[in-house]
Amino acid sequence: MAPITPVSSPANQLQPEKRDAALFQAAKDLEASFLAEMLKSAGFGKSRDANGGGIGEDQFGSFLRQEQAKDMVKQGGIGLAESLYEALKEQEDAQ
Repeated sequence: MAPITPVSSPANQLQPEKRDAALFQAAKDLEASFLAEMLKSAGFGKSRDANGGGIGEDQFGSFLRQEQAKDMVKQGGIGLAESLYEALKEQEDAQ
């Protein structure tokens, strides 16, 4: 049985260098999401018990964590984006 291939996906329609840039951006976004979850687990952006911002601070804590994670990735991150990019690029080249 032959593998299922997408008929037309936006990534396949891009030029190779733009496709690589889009793939690397997707890897960086995934690393940022991972880091945001790690920050959440560490309690970053959680409202404080004393003199906290109330429910508003709780509601917007996720935005703070996401932006902090994006900034961490811009500063080099933990290297997850590069590893993901290389693995995805290798898989894409094999097809």
